This record gives sequence, C-alpha cells and structure tokens, in this order.
Amino acid sequence: MYSLSLRTQKNVMDKRWVIKNRGDQNKIQNLASVLKVNEDLANLLVQRGIYTYEQAKYFFRPQLAHLHDPFLMKDMDKAVERIEQALAKDEKILVYGDYDVDGTTAVALVYTYLKSFYKNIDFYIPDRYSEGYGISIRGIDFAKENGFSLIIALDCGIKEVEKVTYAKSKDIDFVICDHHRPGDTLPPAVAILDPKRSDCHYPFDEALCLVHQVCIVRRPDRNLSGLQALSSEIHRRKVCLTACLMSDNSSLPL
Repeated sequence: MYSLSLRTQKNVMDKRWVIKNRGDQNKIQNLASVLKVNEDLANLLVQRGIYTYEQAKYFFRPQLAHLHDPFLMKDMDKAVERIEQALAKDEKILVYGDYDVDGTTAVALVYTYLKSFYKNIDFYIPDRYSEGYGISIRGIDFAKENGFSLIIALDCGIKEVEKVTYAKSKDIDFVICDHHRPGDTLPPAVAILDPKRSDCHYPFDEALCLVHQVCIVRRPDRNLSGLQALSSEIHRRKVCLTACLMSDNSSLPL
C-alpha cells in the first residue's frame, strides 16, 4: 500500500533534493590548509559560511556564552510567567510533544528537568496512527480527565487554532513551543514561542535544534517581575523556557 513506483520515487527525489553548489575553491583550499582537513570537509564548512579558523572553532567548540538571551524570543516572558504560576500553585503540568525525533527528545528534555524538582507533571506523546500529527482532541481530553491545567506543547501547535480553543473551553492553558511556519491566525495560547513568527525578532529564525526547540534553563541572574509570591525554591531556580535554535544548540551541555 505504501510502495512507490520508480517514476513516483524519481519525482519525489527531484522535488526534495537540491544539490548545493560547491564553495569557492580558493576558500576551500585555504581552510583545508589552516584546519589540516581534507577539501571535502572544508567545502562543507565553506558552504555554511565558515571561512576562517576562528569561525570553525566557534562552530566545533561552542560555549554557553554563545547562547542568545532567551528573552529575545517573542512571548518568552509570558511563557515564564505562566509556568512559574503553575509551579507556585502546584498545578498539574502536561508536557506534550509530537511523536517524531525532535518532538520526543524535546519532551524528554523538558519533562526530565521539571521532574527533577516538581512532582505534579506528566508527559503525553500522541499515537501516530490513531491521533496523527500534533495536538489531538484525545490528548486534550486526557489532560482534562486527569486534572491538568497547563499543557506545554513541543514541536507542534502553531496552527492548532481550533484545538487550543477547545482546550481553553476546558480551562486548560497552552504554552506552545514550535518551529513550523504559523498560519494566518495564531492559536489562543498563553504564549507562543516560534522564531518564525513575523513579530518575533530572535537572532536566529531557522529550524530548531536536534533536541528540538525547547529546553528549560535556570537564570539565577534574571530579575523576573511578578514573582514576589513564589517560594524561595522557585525564586532560586528562576525557571525560564528558551527556544534552543540551531545556532545555539551545540552550546547546550547535554
């Protein structure tokens, strides 16, 4: 049922694969000499705009200092505030991710971190065949039936206007963390972290990282507003969501 004819396969390949032109030969030779690598590897770097030893060092030996301020991401402040509120009020949080590689790794990362200090949390991965891609009604119903009041959606949700509206009618808030292109209308979520939003000016707006677009980090130096009522433990953690973009990803201590 899923087999493709040779002609169909050729058409798919024609549409999906675009061979990138080889880089400037002088730059390739120079970089290969400086790095003491072969020209094929040097070409891959040149194709990505890496021409010097320092640029290659930045690429291969990233530092945490290279990360952008996560609060440059549109709605980051709203996401932080809502999650801090949930922690302070001991709300049940559901970490919801798509079933593919970046979705499941994002769920593993966020869930594992939150679980390390917060017990009222669980995760949900939709069934690929019975629920399909993205946020599902079944998943929202699961959240409602089990008392979850906040869903953190990873790798999905940016176009789920109707489903997020449905969740809102069930008194469930959404924090959406996605990297797909938005539609004409954004879902009525509390916060939407997506560098491809037209009103988001985060420095890097391309596809998100291998572990996906969301990780949770502590920012003890960040003076967030509206935290006076939180416990000292939450104050200490200063939890903030950050979209881990590909330019940032290799700097993460995973």
